Amino acid sequence: MPSLNLAIARLENTGTHSFAIWVVNAPYPSGYVLRDCVWSNELSQVWQDWRQFFAPNMDIAPGITLAPSDPTPMLEVPSPSFGQVSRGSRLMQLLGINLWRWVFDGNILNSVERSQGMAMGQHTRLHLRLEIRDPSLTALPWEIMQREAGQPAISLGQNFLFSRTTCEVEPLPYLRADPALNILLVLGEDNKLQLDQEAKILEQTLANGNSLGNFVPGYAPCLVHTLVQPTTQELIQALETKAYNVLFYAGHGEPGPDGGFLRLSPQTKLNGMELAHVLTQNGVKLAVFNACWLAQPATVNGQVIPSSSLAEVLIRHGVPAVLGMRDEIGDEESLTFIHSFAQSLRSRKTIDAAVAEARQQLLTVYRFNQPAWTLPVLYLHPQFEGELIRSYDEGVTELPPDTTIPNVASLLPVARLKSPEVTYTLQIGVTRIGRTVDNDIVIPEPSVSKHHAEILCRNTFTGATPVRNYYLNEMSTYGTTWILGTNGWQQIHRQEVFLEPGMQIKFGSSRSQPWEFVLEEA
Repeated sequence: MPSLNLAIARLENTGTHSFAIWVVNAPYPSGYVLRDCVWSNELSQVWQDWRQFFAPNMDIAPGITLAPSDPTPMLEVPSPSFGQVSRGSRLMQLLGINLWRWVFDGNILNSVERSQGMAMGQHTRLHLRLEIRDPSLTALPWEIMQREAGQPAISLGQNFLFSRTTCEVEPLPYLRADPALNILLVLGEDNKLQLDQEAKILEQTLANGNSLGNFVPGYAPCLVHTLVQPTTQELIQALETKAYNVLFYAGHGEPGPDGGFLRLSPQTKLNGMELAHVLTQNGVKLAVFNACWLAQPATVNGQVIPSSSLAEVLIRHGVPAVLGMRDEIGDEESLTFIHSFAQSLRSRKTIDAAVAEARQQLLTVYRFNQPAWTLPVLYLHPQFEGELIRSYDEGVTELPPDTTIPNVASLLPVARLKSPEVTYTLQIGVTRIGRTVDNDIVIPEPSVSKHHAEILCRNTFTGATPVRNYYLNEMSTYGTTWILGTNGWQQIHRQEVFLEPGMQIKFGSSRSQPWEFVLEEA
């Protein structure tokens, strides 16, 4: 998928208003461009007015103060006779256009437009990721950037799939898309007393409120397990089952250094660093926080602490995707967003596409001049393409997990592939063998192809007796697979061979260690 990553950083030795904007990653070689720019007093004033109107309780001060030598230009806002709605629309549009023009100018705009053209040629949208390396600019609502009046904001997904990112991250292991949403729903401390009722509402919202939803063709299943005000140990034990690919937290949170805290209960706090460790250790791919401020950095005496938001801490420690709120979001707005977001994920859209669709729903219901659609902030790991649920269009066709006739599985032998060091149980369907980590059996040798071979399991009947047979499908690049027959070791290439108990196989080299195919009684 075509992707363009931009970074913004302050130039330390050229004054407080000087910045560099450059392309970190581009889909074509000459797309890596850079330009210097100056943060204007007009932009500072527009940001201050937007903040006072839409987020008066925000503790974070504007990132750059006005220069006294340059008088502030007057904002062109409608007169009071037009009412607060018109003024809100004007401020939303004014800041969005000013931010766009500050970022996307000159050779940066040229790189974006060419990358977007390449995405259109592939019948897809450009994944655009923004990295804010100056902490004083993190609080700005970059999601509202728009090119011109009347055109959609960059985060609404019409031309781009927008997210934030950072380059200072732990590397990701190979991530295979999952067949279903498995959500751990955690309800932390809240002022509401009816937590059980809230849990039921959220469960129904996440599961699309439809008991038949798990059986709609093309719609990914969704399983939700709920913890209400758990202890830290209860939360960790649930995650250590490795059964969940999504953590959804609803409750209070506090900004602070190292990601702040989640208030799991009145007596229990969980530090952001601790949460990052347990999420990365247990394979959670998406963390969603329906709690205010967890996408915002902490401050001390009005100064922003770099990389202190929970979203940034989790991404830096290797969580692939984090979705938080920039400010407090109302209950109805939250449920609208969650319903649309979960529905889009279950329809097998990427995470950034699902956020864009849910943001559009907020815009439709609560209108452009209200801040609801601007509140979700999505961070994606730079190595993660955002695919949580396996796509039918791009996924590999696989056999069902068990093609055995019911009630006879326990009567059939179990197949295994053994080497002197390790034994693997073969799957009921397809077992993939190769050098890379996306295989079921990984042989990390240079002479082994990335996808070297498959062992296929086929179930048949001989009369009324069920029979399970196994076949080796050789797929290597150069035919570097050997089987031991009556005439010694024989090299095979792009062939399908029936496997008999005791047959020995070598992958990659005739000098490699042999593997033995065995059948054992269940």
